[in-house]
Amino acid sequence: MATESRPTPIAGVIELVGQPFADQRGAFLNAFRAQEPVFAEAWGDRATAQVNISRTEAVGSVRGLHLQANPHAEAKLVRCLRGRVWDVAVDLRPGSASFGQWHGVELSAAASNALLIAEGCAHGFQVLEASSELLYLHSGAWVPEAETGVRFDDAQLAISWPLPPQGMSERDLQLPTLKFFP
Repeated sequence: MATESRPTPIAGVIELVGQPFADQRGAFLNAFRAQEPVFAEAWGDRATAQVNISRTEAVGSVRGLHLQANPHAEAKLVRCLRGRVWDVAVDLRPGSASFGQWHGVELSAAASNALLIAEGCAHGFQVLEASSELLYLHSGAWVPEAETGVRFDDAQLAISWPLPPQGMSERDLQLPTLKFFP
């Protein structure tokens, strides 16, 4: 039941694809195992400060693009438990060779994949199947005053959302564009 690591064009953003064990009863997947080499290499010695689950009902809904600013930057490991989402990471690390670039991947329970998003990269997703649920592992504690991000529809980022975006929160609509990102 090994997990495969697939690098992306953004350093520190890695797709992890599991191999579930299935039999007549159902299936079992190691969502995260610190001692497994692929997880140990990807997650490193980061702490796991919180685990969250989100559910989004409406197809086309977009959440994000969020991150926590330094000194409270955190890594995230995001896995889809139910449904399907288009998951996006955006590099917002000053001086990074891929600053302002994004990478998207479809996450689904059926694909048994996850996306590791490095500190300094924003995260967002679009729901492709109703009632989709995501599991998040965070390396840092939630610090409300450190919350920031960029707009999902920033023309400079030009993210290719698979569906017309809808259902954004008022907070997400108030996020700055990359041009005005701190």
